[in-house]
Amino acid sequence: MICRFKLTLEYDGGPFVGWQRQENGLSVQQCVEEAVEKFCGEQTVAYAAGRTDSGVHALAQVAHVDIAREAEPFRIKEALNYHLKPRPIAVTDAEPVDEGFHARFSAVERRYRYRIVNRRAPLTLDAGKAWLFGRPLDAGAMHEAALPLIGHHDFTSFRAAECQAKSPVKTLTDIRVSRYGGEIEVALRAPSFLHHQVRNIVGTLILVGEGKKPVTWLATVLRAADRRKAGATAPACGLYLEKVLY
Repeated sequence: MICRFKLTLEYDGGPFVGWQRQENGLSVQQCVEEAVEKFCGEQTVAYAAGRTDSGVHALAQVAHVDIAREAEPFRIKEALNYHLKPRPIAVTDAEPVDEGFHARFSAVERRYRYRIVNRRAPLTLDAGKAWLFGRPLDAGAMHEAALPLIGHHDFTSFRAAECQAKSPVKTLTDIRVSRYGGEIEVALRAPSFLHHQVRNIVGTLILVGEGKKPVTWLATVLRAADRRKAGATAPACGLYLEKVLY
């Protein structure tokens, strides 16, 4: 009998080419699938809630796998973590779900967080875990500029050229820019996101934070529906898939 298990994963995206299997390097998906095979001798496909890019981290990525071996969820979690070593991937939870559950298509909301360390001194503990930005940033102006993005819009201006989504229209449920001492955090919530949407939004907000663009500029960029009108893509190292809701 085949059983479907929902896995919650935490990982450092730095060493990987992203979630999805690729020919040009090691992926998180490959590591999870190989760990399952080592545990129970079965070849399976791990489906994730979001195909994080190379260098993007996850605090609570969700994936599902189908396996025939009978085992308690705790045993599965412990076994997969054993076989995932020494890769920086951890299964923080495993639970059985019905066959109608799908990690990607059953999700109703995805939450991302982007970290900017706003200082000139180099990163030590956070190297590879945040975007180091040495020039002063006005987080309040960035937050005000971001608010018009909330709602149901054509996000072509913030969409990667290689994005495979059928439509550029998405619903951004919430976006907040907050400063905590020397760190600025951009938190976003939506049912789903376009490829590079979060990183392109952050790269555009940076220009407002520096004072190079007015707070009204993001609304103008959004209406333009033209990627060339927006800012550069922010580095992958600052992005975290924070939570997936079902």
